[in-house]
Amino acid sequence: MFVAWVIVTGFYVLMSLATNGRLPSRLGFFLLVLIAVSLLMHVAIRRYAPRASQVLLPVATLLNGIGFVEIARWDPTRAGYQALWFVVSAMIVVLTLKFVKSIRDLDRYRYLTLTVAIALMLSPFTPHFGENINGARLWLAVGPLTFQPIEIAKVLLVFFFASYFAANRELLSIPTERFAGRLFVSPKVLVPILAAWGIALMILGGENDIGFAMLLFVLFFALLWVTTGLKAYIGLGLILFVGGAVAADQLFYQVQTRVSYWLDPWSASNYYHSSQLANGWFALAGGGVAGTGLGLGQAGQNVSMPISDMIFASLGEELGFVGIILILSLFAVFVGEGFRIAQRSHSDFVRLTATGLTATIGLQAFFIMAGILRIVPFTGITLPFMAYGGSSLFANYLIVALLLRISHEISEEKRGGEVVAVSFD
Repeated sequence: MFVAWVIVTGFYVLMSLATNGRLPSRLGFFLLVLIAVSLLMHVAIRRYAPRASQVLLPVATLLNGIGFVEIARWDPTRAGYQALWFVVSAMIVVLTLKFVKSIRDLDRYRYLTLTVAIALMLSPFTPHFGENINGARLWLAVGPLTFQPIEIAKVLLVFFFASYFAANRELLSIPTERFAGRLFVSPKVLVPILAAWGIALMILGGENDIGFAMLLFVLFFALLWVTTGLKAYIGLGLILFVGGAVAADQLFYQVQTRVSYWLDPWSASNYYHSSQLANGWFALAGGGVAGTGLGLGQAGQNVSMPISDMIFASLGEELGFVGIILILSLFAVFVGEGFRIAQRSHSDFVRLTATGLTATIGLQAFFIMAGILRIVPFTGITLPFMAYGGSSLFANYLIVALLLRISHEISEEKRGGEVVAVSFD
């Protein structure tokens, strides 16, 4: 954590020196908030989950801090809001660790979590409260505050998927129905889960948010494959993906537009829409290997949404290829630690929950970074921990807290087993 503080503070000072020619005017306050809030979460871990992973929180704090410096570079007002959400996110970490005593207890609320998740995804359609921003109806507005309920819904859907898959693992894994001389898994067991998945995707389609639809689709089949180990589900997922992609291309203008400028971003007809990506590529190219330096990039003047959708390009310009490798490495460490926690679990539900929560962060980071690099169509979802957005930051720290609780429980179980073994010998 100390290393994270040093790096973030150094970046903040360099950014201010480059843009203003002096040290930040509120450097002391910045340090106080960064250290105090981080220590609050650290003390909560020591108090409520002392055997939890020591990797997740420092990595999340460093990613969060680097993103905050870039937000402060281009929009100091929104940086203030992001700092406030950092405090709120720290509180959810503390409250989660205090009140969620065992992840297994959440297994009992399978259909409640599904119901709440669907209600949250439907909430942006509420009159007078739901808002349509940039063509997507994802926001709830209460006074001056806006919030994306889908960020919490994705966490609840992970619990539902994990609970249902764990309870029906044998039925999903063992072929019992004969068709054309071959045995297949009974389709009855897939009906509830496919219905829940289909409802979620229809709602997201109605909200015109293709990024989260893609995230839920891949997450669903990833957990299904982890549960059963059957390659047939990968084939089923590919078939459904191709069919869904063709249907979405016919039904949703947003999909048509994004696929079109992904395939041919330089045509005159597409450049109006693809100029955001094209300018992002120019920013990345301008960064070179070592970057222009913090505070010396031009992405905020040329790229739209440089602190939210395109913050990866903004950071790539100022930190260069070396900085991009740092960011990718931090996400790889986070995902690797999350999967290590999942592998150590002896409970199917806990293992699938840890896998799903980790995959949510990893897939979301991959989709937005790969979209900016033109590996996949641009989705516009937020880069976890780094991009501007309070609801996203809140949900990501909630995932951190849940993974910390899981890692503590696993360590306690292993320690208890060792004590029993020694006593027995």
